Amino acid sequence: MLPLKSLSILGLTPILQSSACRFAPLFSQQDLRPQCFPKSIHSPFSDLWSSARSSGSSTVPRAYSTTSPRASSHPSFTYRVAASFSAKGREFKPQRDHFSYDPANRARRKYDTGRPTSGQDAFFISSIGNSTSFAFGVADGVGGWSDSGIDSAHFSHGLCEHMMEAVKNTNETAEESLNAEKLIQIGYDGVVADEAIAGGGSTACVAIGKGNGSFQVANLGDSGFVQLRLNAVHYYSNPQTHAFNTPYQLSIIPPKILARSKIFGGQPLSDYPQDASVTDHQVRHGDILVFATDGVWDNLSSIDVLRIISRHMTAFQAWQVGEKGLEVSEHIRDLTIEGGIPKEHQNTLQTLLAVTITGEAKLASLNTRRDGPFAREVKKFYPSEEYHGGKVDDICAVVAIVVEE
Repeated sequence: MLPLKSLSILGLTPILQSSACRFAPLFSQQDLRPQCFPKSIHSPFSDLWSSARSSGSSTVPRAYSTTSPRASSHPSFTYRVAASFSAKGREFKPQRDHFSYDPANRARRKYDTGRPTSGQDAFFISSIGNSTSFAFGVADGVGGWSDSGIDSAHFSHGLCEHMMEAVKNTNETAEESLNAEKLIQIGYDGVVADEAIAGGGSTACVAIGKGNGSFQVANLGDSGFVQLRLNAVHYYSNPQTHAFNTPYQLSIIPPKILARSKIFGGQPLSDYPQDASVTDHQVRHGDILVFATDGVWDNLSSIDVLRIISRHMTAFQAWQVGEKGLEVSEHIRDLTIEGGIPKEHQNTLQTLLAVTITGEAKLASLNTRRDGPFAREVKKFYPSEEYHGGKVDDICAVVAIVVEE
């Protein structure tokens, strides 16, 4: 093992840390966008939530049909959404570390008196005003700010709080002009105006889903999302990075750091909502949308996530083999309502999926033998580094199941 290296926030080029915990740098002048396609994994965690409802093999047939059995010329969709999370250095407890959105409450989560135990990762889920449209997303506070004595958790959680409040209070007229990039801008403006947040930075991956099936995502940084359609990855987002382990980030640069950069050199990283990658999509009945921070994507590939989702979707017969191949079952509606799954805690399908993804990512992050996506990127950019295993980090996943009414 090579000697440990430290990462200076004032360095022009990021330097890898060979420890289990790394922080994204705040200064860079490169523009690299690495891609990786790691192998899938299997761990004991994947069997933790197996149910008596599963009547056959967990092997998923290849999809031959991706059409909804209830397809119509004017479909109406709802989004059944849940989240799960685990802070770095904290034991993951599935029965505690999750949240299932209840449209009747129109509230983001049960934590009315404080933040969820998700570290510097944050999330929000809310209907837009009184409409059937939804907004949800994740934000990841950039850890490199801790070198300057700043906890980016205030930034990421504040960003999500401001975005949630904005969509909750949106009226019908404002809803028509609201888009994902604008929502990030609203959240960012709120953070900048918040005197309690002196500095910090965060990535953001935010979605607005309409009842007519149109779905827009604004992604800034190395959080991201995948859209799964039956047994396939229909779409996956690409990370935005300035250099290796240096994501695009919204930020507030305190005067002392600006002054320090003038003395020692380096350009503080400060990206803006308009720098986000904005994509438009169309959803179908039974689609699965997974939004997650890099605590997931550094340890699980999109194919790993597909395997996790497919295993549970087929086990509970939400996806099942029909005349045209793998199809969405009518059972999916019942499985996504409270009590749809006979479990005390993860009793909706979307909650079960979110918890399982978080649990698998947690196990992979602590595995020192299996090289995950992050380790593969280390090999690509730093071939001489003897780095192996997962990447310990805060983890947050938001899962939405699309249901046609």
